[in-house]
Amino acid sequence: MRASLYGKMKKSLNTVASSTYESLKHDIIFGILVPGMKLKLSPLKRQYSASVSTLRETLNRLASEGFVSAEEQRGFFVAAVSRDDLVEIANLRILLESHALKASIENGDAEWEGNIVAAHHKLKLAEERMLSGDQSQKETWKRYDWEFHQAMIQACNSRNLLSLHATIFDKYLRYQMQVLTFRGQVAAGEHKKMLEAVLKRDTKGAQKILEDHILGGLKHSMSAF
Repeated sequence: MRASLYGKMKKSLNTVASSTYESLKHDIIFGILVPGMKLKLSPLKRQYSASVSTLRETLNRLASEGFVSAEEQRGFFVAAVSRDDLVEIANLRILLESHALKASIENGDAEWEGNIVAAHHKLKLAEERMLSGDQSQKETWKRYDWEFHQAMIQACNSRNLLSLHATIFDKYLRYQMQVLTFRGQVAAGEHKKMLEAVLKRDTKGAQKILEDHILGGLKHSMSAF
């Protein structure tokens, strides 16, 4: 009985910790918590309905991932942003995602292809809304963008690679949200070309389109940074 109760309590605590982590990370990525902002525990406790111990654990985890900086005697701060950091993150994304894409094209099956087509369909609809002038769902658009890129590399058969890529993608997305503007038909066209190259199992073609896509986004972000 005690073991069962302990298990339920532990599961509940893990759920709270996970929810707090996801909420804080989301608010950092989407600019609700701005770069350089001091993360005081008392306000965070009220804002995220979490205990001080849970918040400390969460902030240390986010610090290890580079979204928060921990300064001795001063506390926690939202990580700063810089042009040099953005360039490094974009290059790391190319390195990781291109490698994962190659492995996925080699290993992917029909189900993998179907997931990519479905993810692109949702992204295409979101891009069409953006192109029509409706920019009320930018967060949904970026979520579908993430899902499409994630679907393409999902068959790489490396959990470590997918985990590293997810962190780098989130860091890249954070910069995009700082200066969020839509690249329009160019970006939408690149997504379509990537889809076609992947389904044709054209590894080199898909990698080249992906690299151009990321560098195009980098250039676009740098011009508005």
